[in-house]
Amino acid sequence: MSSTQQRRWEAVCPNCGAPVAFASAASASAVCSYCRSTLVREGEALRKIGLSAELFEDYSPLQLGASGRHAGAPFSVLGRLQLRYAEGSWNEWHILFDGGRSAWLSEDNGAFVIAFEAPLSAPAPALDELVVGAQHIINGQPWQVASKLETTLLAAEGELPHPPELLKSFWVVELRNAQGEVGSLEFSQPGVPTWSLGRSVRLAELAMSGLREDSSKTLASQARACPSCGAALSPRLDKSQSIVCEQCQSVVDISRDALGAGLAHYAQQVGMQPQIPLGSTGLLALSGGKPLPWQVVGYLERCDIPESAEDEQSFWREYLLFNKTEGFAFLVDTDEGWSLVRPLTGAPRGKGERVEWQGKTFSKRWTYTAKVTHVLGEFYWRVKREERALVSDYECKTGSRSELLSREQSGQEVVWSHGRALDAAEVHKAFALAPELGAALQRDARSLSADSGTLLRNIVVGLFMVALVFALIRGCSRDDCDDYREAYGASSREYQQCQQRSSGSGVRFGSGGGSYGGYSGGGGGHK
Repeated sequence: MSSTQQRRWEAVCPNCGAPVAFASAASASAVCSYCRSTLVREGEALRKIGLSAELFEDYSPLQLGASGRHAGAPFSVLGRLQLRYAEGSWNEWHILFDGGRSAWLSEDNGAFVIAFEAPLSAPAPALDELVVGAQHIINGQPWQVASKLETTLLAAEGELPHPPELLKSFWVVELRNAQGEVGSLEFSQPGVPTWSLGRSVRLAELAMSGLREDSSKTLASQARACPSCGAALSPRLDKSQSIVCEQCQSVVDISRDALGAGLAHYAQQVGMQPQIPLGSTGLLALSGGKPLPWQVVGYLERCDIPESAEDEQSFWREYLLFNKTEGFAFLVDTDEGWSLVRPLTGAPRGKGERVEWQGKTFSKRWTYTAKVTHVLGEFYWRVKREERALVSDYECKTGSRSELLSREQSGQEVVWSHGRALDAAEVHKAFALAPELGAALQRDARSLSADSGTLLRNIVVGLFMVALVFALIRGCSRDDCDDYREAYGASSREYQQCQQRSSGSGVRFGSGGGSYGGYSGGGGGHK
């Protein structure tokens, strides 16, 4: 018998009389699974302090009773909190280790974090001092503020280490450091905030059992009719919060609290399909890793917003990739070539023109405002119309190899991404694309790379200056198809899009995470 089983304690719900079991004698509260009364322990009895709202269905692979191992120690999933902030919602799962230690398993940028509550060795900064992007020393370590969110506890279930104060709003400040750690300051009580410290984990690493057995059934239950055209919306990922209708290309919010209350959506003009089709799978290696199969599940087009009429405007594309053990990454196609990046759990040290990550120094190349202009597929965050983010791109060159960092700030959140540059030929081979697509995949790198001819560079720069006038009027669209054919080739997506626009379809071009990737609109928090 494990130590967890030996500590089990049971009492009767004072509201409905149902049995309420506690796996740990240290647990302070529970939610009755029959009547949803919120209960607090008082000696050998329970007292009702409130009533929890029904949890909305979120199709998480986790559920109460699941178990796993972390750092060699067994644990069980005993409780859950559902929280909301302005842009969405997330789960905090209460897990209990056999040694009696509690922790929280929470969602983070499409992945998970295990965090433990810890004491503060010195007073934490005041809430108004914690500004997104600022750096602070907490418990003797430098941290960077990644997000600052006003949060509301919506519902709870199971066994919890603290009595939940339902529908109470409070501030949560998330911080990250150069060691890849996540820190959290929760200002839910007057006085000293609660400090938690965690690291990113993958469910595959936790050797979990008791997860939801049949994801196809839960995904089937997510199917809905498009609120714009009535076509079927069938998500393929349990983490998806936004999906684009394949028929009318409306962007639909399918986040869990939206279900049953009318699906929020917005229309976008029908565009062409991306060069790498949705659903394609390719073998690509992350920076420092081995090749893994990545599936294209989403696609974004973005552009930057010029500060003046004299500035050039850039247009690029991003493919959201998914691997069942690694989570999400971004394959980015820009004027300077291709890159493969993924969101970081931590944050580089330093600020300004140079930052350090994993012992390497990265120099800033650009800072600009990026806007999303068109999307397809599914996304693990809520996609908003013309999402904007302030982006800074950094680069570290070692010989012919380039490593990349990108910082994106959207509202009260900052997300750092890290990755590597890769050649168009690697992309072409990884996804086994048709031979005729090879030239189109390389057109950006050839037209604006440092070793391309001055004449061609001047042609492209002149083209961008002409296109800028149209872009300022029509969002991020371009015009003048002859110039596109001359600069990029007849097989390029730019030329084909321009032709389709000229025929009256109104296609827009652009794409999502800065020149190097990442994502905008909701990164950094537990989502």
